[in-house]
Amino acid sequence: MDVKTGFFFLFSAVLLFAAFRVITARNPVHAVLYLMLSFSQASAIWLLLEAEFLAVALVLVYLGAVMVLFLFVVMMLDIKIDQMRRGFWKHLPLAATLGAVVVFEMAAVLLTGFRVTDEPAVAQVIGEAVEVDNAKALGILLYTEYVYPIQVAAAILLVAMIAAIALTLRERKDSKAIDPSIQVRVRAADRLQIVKVVPTQAAPAAAPEEKKE
Repeated sequence: MDVKTGFFFLFSAVLLFAAFRVITARNPVHAVLYLMLSFSQASAIWLLLEAEFLAVALVLVYLGAVMVLFLFVVMMLDIKIDQMRRGFWKHLPLAATLGAVVVFEMAAVLLTGFRVTDEPAVAQVIGEAVEVDNAKALGILLYTEYVYPIQVAAAILLVAMIAAIALTLRERKDSKAIDPSIQVRVRAADRLQIVKVVPTQAAPAAAPEEKKE
């Protein structure tokens, strides 16, 4: 076993452990941190497979933006763990059924294998089997053969972004937002009022002068 194979088994073991801890961690913050660890190990495996562009994209997009945002959201939501555990046993049969279906589908795909064509897909696109780097090959495939799925995915993400903005911009009763136009037109007389307050306690009498001898 060479060094590359040893690193592959190391990254794979850490990835499986982190993925298992994502679904078994009791604290949501810990689950997000384990998910970030699993993404980092997946990017390392892609580096071993010489897919540098995918590895860098995974680190920059997911670890650098999405997962950090998830971590901040989970920390700000103040999730009640006790309330989340109340419906665990009620939803366990459905969750177990869905998990079994996913495992069956993945096992069917992995056991039957993938259909490999005689000629690489990149070579079919560019017309001849030439030496192409990963970024260029991925760009050629995305904007030629898979251009319509990319457009559909972009439209779905756009709808999800608009829906998220619409949900967060709904009017809330406990919001303390103020109209900027009201702040611009404000005057000092509207904010400050001088009131003469009558003293409630009389001033102490002056101390009597000492009698002169």
